[in-house]
Amino acid sequence: MATFQGGGYGQQRAGGSGPGGYARSSQPAPTLSVNDIKLSSPVPVNLFADVAQEKAAKVYEGGAGRKNKSTQLRKFYDELVMWFEKVHQERTTEEKANKYADVAPFIKMMNAKVAYARGRDHVDDCFEQMFSHLIRQIDGPETLKHAKLFMEAFMGFYKAQEK
Repeated sequence: MATFQGGGYGQQRAGGSGPGGYARSSQPAPTLSVNDIKLSSPVPVNLFADVAQEKAAKVYEGGAGRKNKSTQLRKFYDELVMWFEKVHQERTTEEKANKYADVAPFIKMMNAKVAYARGRDHVDDCFEQMFSHLIRQIDGPETLKHAKLFMEAFMGFYKAQEK
């Protein structure tokens, strides 16, 4: 095994076989079903409660204390809130729709950002799968609002998992 000497791709750090020198776990990663995360109206009654709580528990378990740090996940939530505020600062429904159309490519680009974080081993597959599913469903100001509210609930339950 090569030791890490910086700069080059394909080199491993001393001390492990996985990314960043960590040995891979023999335990299978927890799986996450995202079919119950539906942002279109009417919003499921338990989306911001039971569903968000279950996803927070699974993502916390999937991180195993090494990935999915709340500060990392908070970056994704904060960016989603930023886009929500840009859209919802407009007064009329039509202005909100026009603003959403302007920023939609940047909202969808968050899929690439979560994939990058996954590649850097900052988040696990469970979080990437859930967050990407959420972003793919956003198709206007209303679903953007629901995505933001879901992530708000998710982050609250996630923080409770850490205690």
